[in-house]
Amino acid sequence: MVKTNNPFTKQDRRFMGLAIGLARRGLGNTWPNPAVGCVLVRPDLGTADNGGRIVGRGWTQPGGRPHAETQALGRAGDLAKGATAYVTLEPCCHTGKTGPCTQALIGAGVARVVVAMEDPDPRVAGQGLTELKEAGVGVDLGLDEDQAREVNAGFIIRVTEGRPLVSLKAASSLDGRIAAAGGDSKWVTSGAARARGHLMRAQSDAILVGIGTVLADDPELTCRLPGMEDRSPARVVLDSRLRTPSDGKLVATANDIPLWIVTVPDASKEAAQALEAKGAQVVRVTAGEGGRPEPAAVLAALADAGITRLLIEGGGSVAAGFLKSGLIDRLAWFHAPVVVGADGIPAVAPLSVATMNDALRFDRLSMEQIGDDILEVLAIRARPA
Repeated sequence: MVKTNNPFTKQDRRFMGLAIGLARRGLGNTWPNPAVGCVLVRPDLGTADNGGRIVGRGWTQPGGRPHAETQALGRAGDLAKGATAYVTLEPCCHTGKTGPCTQALIGAGVARVVVAMEDPDPRVAGQGLTELKEAGVGVDLGLDEDQAREVNAGFIIRVTEGRPLVSLKAASSLDGRIAAAGGDSKWVTSGAARARGHLMRAQSDAILVGIGTVLADDPELTCRLPGMEDRSPARVVLDSRLRTPSDGKLVATANDIPLWIVTVPDASKEAAQALEAKGAQVVRVTAGEGGRPEPAAVLAALADAGITRLLIEGGGSVAAGFLKSGLIDRLAWFHAPVVVGADGIPAVAPLSVATMNDALRFDRLSMEQIGDDILEVLAIRARPA
């Protein structure tokens, strides 16, 4: 599908911006489907200056359906006839658990569809846009594509690479320590920074930690922001010897929030059965360095389960394993104005970096102050070929 050569109007950009904002509402809540936003506008209503009247809006609902387009059409009713639809991802044209959105748009009499980006899913991949055009609907592609790609980076990577988008979160002192020498880590960062971390959980499909973190902290790994408790991600534990306590907080909530314990092929069958009897799901993958679950195999298994956005929270060995494997896409690093010293526990275990040329490098995407702390969000920089 060739992108439109016509420049978009300021009204087009405003309405697509609204659609992208709606799409973000679904982050962490729509897997295995993408988070999509849709705004329906009647250009013939309202004033010329504001570009028309919004008659419907929608975003992908929990679990991936209903889709954004059908949500918006349902709100618009008969006013959808003659409208322009601003959609952050190409409307689907295949029948799954719901009918194709292309046919819903055509059937409602939508006159024009403005799409931010083509859907990389082979079942769509431009065919939805072609179907709309053949039905006489005006189609324009490419408005705010970069923003749409960022919102659906996890879905895109899952479809094209067979793994989720991987973000590593760390909260450390200025000298890169996550705990004092004795293991005390409460609290390195401020309450405001911890609240932002919980928002990151809410916007992720799954959260991953190693067994060391589970044994040391007995965490719940839930979202505890007021009003967002139902946005807790699936919990994933890397546990090669199945030492996850059956009386711990994770297992106690396994029937309410998914708990996946990823282990290796030769882990105890009896221990696995005991955990599964309490609601956990044990997933066996190929063993890698040190007999631990191999990072690429872990991500492939999560993608097969529908996960598109994975947040890794710890600990240092897990962080090092995924960094060495080249499987970290984003780094969210909270820096607290604290110095712990070299005897503290590092945020990242040894990476076997012999020279500075071997060091992993990142491009800074953003930096902001949160309470007394600084949050940097970075993207991994590709190594020279």
